[in-house]
Amino acid sequence: MAGSTLGTLLRVTTAGESHGPGYVVIVDGVPAGLAVDLEALRAELGRRRPGQSRLVTQRREEDEPEVLAGLLDGQTTGAPIAILVRNRDARSADYDELAGVWRPGHADATFDLKYGLRDHRGGGRSSARETVARVAAGAVAKQLLATFGCRVVGWVRQVGEVVAEVPDPAAVTPGQVETLPDGSPNLVRCPDPAAAAAMAALIERVRRERDSIGGIAEIVATGVPAGLGEPVFDKLKADLGKALLSIPAVMGVETGVGFGCAVLRGSQCNDPWLSAEPLRTATNRHGGTLGGISSGMPLVLRAAVKPASSIAREQGTVRRDGTPTTVRVKGRHDPCLLPRFVPVGEAMVALVLADHWLRARAAAPLSASMGVRSPGSGEAE
Repeated sequence: MAGSTLGTLLRVTTAGESHGPGYVVIVDGVPAGLAVDLEALRAELGRRRPGQSRLVTQRREEDEPEVLAGLLDGQTTGAPIAILVRNRDARSADYDELAGVWRPGHADATFDLKYGLRDHRGGGRSSARETVARVAAGAVAKQLLATFGCRVVGWVRQVGEVVAEVPDPAAVTPGQVETLPDGSPNLVRCPDPAAAAAMAALIERVRRERDSIGGIAEIVATGVPAGLGEPVFDKLKADLGKALLSIPAVMGVETGVGFGCAVLRGSQCNDPWLSAEPLRTATNRHGGTLGGISSGMPLVLRAAVKPASSIAREQGTVRRDGTPTTVRVKGRHDPCLLPRFVPVGEAMVALVLADHWLRARAAAPLSASMGVRSPGSGEAE
């Protein structure tokens, strides 16, 4: 099965199925000497972990990372990093009656048509549980980005018709995303407390109705050096779009003003330059990339996430042989994917940025050796 690897110099490969023994991720290309904080890695996996609140799936997983290779005394050796996360709470019997049924909204039909067989237990390779491996890899990438002051923060912008008011996306902090002003956990991961409460109530209502609901996540990277990305097929925003669209349930991605540009004039859409040192524009409608290359302004992305396809309502469908039938999906599923999507989206953005940072350093022009600032470094070398 092709397509399980992402990246050019920082290459990430995942393997595993939802109801198999677990998931493995190989992160190859991390420079030697990076101090890896395993507690920070555990914290990232904890943000994605199922069963963390009433608003998400009640599957109970420890999601404890086991580092199999690539670290010595807490530092990267330059060798591929291998991380295993075991599955502990799979209930395969919940899926026995679905073996020959094509669930609406799932990859059952397309996997059958492409491969001739599929693992029906929880979706197998197409399961969103695969993202546990991405978050583990993303935790390493985030620590690499932190060495040059880059940070990636995501949050829930919208659930159903409830939209958060966030005046300055680049100013949102992880603390605002994870904790409400009263100190309680921010179950929805929305930095607007009023919207977070309305979102939580809406998700709870949808859960009681045995349905699901979608929304929008926003992800912002600050401290991104100017010069990351390539001008043609490997545009930074193109690689970010691919990475985010590879996440299960993502239906669309936009950067900066996004589809809002359709109603603007050029005079309204352009961002006037204010300075070259540091690189800065008066506004950030371009969302941090121009010509496929990072501009030095905050990188702003949004991902539209569809409602979870697994719902307990009866739906019409067909069996693999074409026989009409109905299906009501059993098991434990998210009424809304957004709260657990946030760390996954952050991970994918971090992985792409780390890869392009390494690529920029590898392709630094000869002028960098003469004291000129090299792309991706933010400083003279």
